[in-house]
Amino acid sequence: MVTFSLERTAPLSPDEAWRRLTEWPRHGRVVPLTRVTVVTDPPTRRGTLFVARSGLGPLVFDDVMEVTVWRPPRDGVPGLCRLDKRGRVIRGWAEIEVRPGPGGRARVVWREELRVRLVPALFDGLVRRAARSVFGRAVNQLLRTA
Repeated sequence: MVTFSLERTAPLSPDEAWRRLTEWPRHGRVVPLTRVTVVTDPPTRRGTLFVARSGLGPLVFDDVMEVTVWRPPRDGVPGLCRLDKRGRVIRGWAEIEVRPGPGGRARVVWREELRVRLVPALFDGLVRRAARSVFGRAVNQLLRTA
């Protein structure tokens, strides 16, 4: 099991940062070799299901996620989204927190716990570094592009 967190400050309102981070199909455009499909009808809410299909050729896997907490930011109160990962290969959870930051900017905290099936704990350090790199770049790109 691997846990990590990322923090970013973006020159966006908390509402705009939230919108950019929680438009699930956009994640597929910034995570290499991944396509995201929302399974349930919009809008996103508690119970929303989506699948991130990653891989190439015959080596693909589905990262099935369910929104279990959905509290968009409002009136200076931080927003929180929790995703429970329920795929056959990847388990765990992710939390996206968006709060007002300095100078009207948005402060984002992304926390995640990953369990990758059939990958022994010996490789946790490698998985942690790879996950921080992939998700860090994805968060940066999501926040940068409208």
